[in-house]
Amino acid sequence: MLSYLLQRLWQSLVLLLLVSIIGFAILNLAPGGPLSQFALTPGMTREALDRIAHQMGLDRPLPIQYLEWAWRLLQGDWGKSYRDQRPVLDIISGHLFATLLLMISSTVVSILIGTWIGIKGATKRYSIFDYSATVGAMIALSIPTFWFGLVAIYVFALKLKWLPAGNMYTIGDQSFYDYAIHLIMPSIVLALVNIAVWSRYMRTATLDVINQDFVRTARAKGLTPRRVLMKHVVGNALLPMITLAGLQLPTILGGALVTETVFTWPGMGRLFLDSLGYHDYPVVMGLLMFSAILVLLGSLLADLLVALVDPRIRLG
Repeated sequence: MLSYLLQRLWQSLVLLLLVSIIGFAILNLAPGGPLSQFALTPGMTREALDRIAHQMGLDRPLPIQYLEWAWRLLQGDWGKSYRDQRPVLDIISGHLFATLLLMISSTVVSILIGTWIGIKGATKRYSIFDYSATVGAMIALSIPTFWFGLVAIYVFALKLKWLPAGNMYTIGDQSFYDYAIHLIMPSIVLALVNIAVWSRYMRTATLDVINQDFVRTARAKGLTPRRVLMKHVVGNALLPMITLAGLQLPTILGGALVTETVFTWPGMGRLFLDSLGYHDYPVVMGLLMFSAILVLLGSLLADLLVALVDPRIRLG
């Protein structure tokens, strides 16, 4: 088990290194580069820009800039924002709770609903429910997330006036109920695509387990269909879903970026777009690395859970 853990940890570190190199190169080679924010200052001259570039070390070769940035990162110094000169980690931590709240709630919703739809679709194969679930999944996967968000705002906020149109809470309230009603629409919209994916995978995994010999043996012993399903089928079908949960993290983070923008949710996704608009590259790079770490940790945790449940994984 220890060797398996070390192997996965080493692979994650290599991937994180590649992400940092590619992200740093793209941001610094983009049109305008890190100095584009300062170039917008009224009265800024070429000489002043060159002086700023020298002070920030931007006139050095790109590999040297990367090595210096990476060394500071390892020491806990993620840089300072160009816009307000605050430490990048402080800015990210101020938006982390909102993103985690949205991600966790949408993940719980997608797992619960998607698992139920997948199991019921497998046990009632080729029924009206199964066909409806398939069509619904295709629609959810085909239509952009922002469209669902805008439709939800129009129907439930503007027309029916059941839910708030955006933001994380009402200024001056911030009660649990207020947080909850603001969370309903963003979490459901973010969960729609994941529900579609989870239900399709769960249906396939359940059908695969149902056809196994040990399930036929359980039926031959006289166990009730419900007992066979809950004790023998669901537990084994959920095993590959653990890995899927880790792989879904990039999709959730990408969807959160769009969802937070549509619903003006003050999370890391909206911060990322705002920082791009202001050419605040230290914050953008910090968010890129933080998101990569979250994704790799999620994938690593999922693999470890599978290895703990199934010895064949860690012994293979």
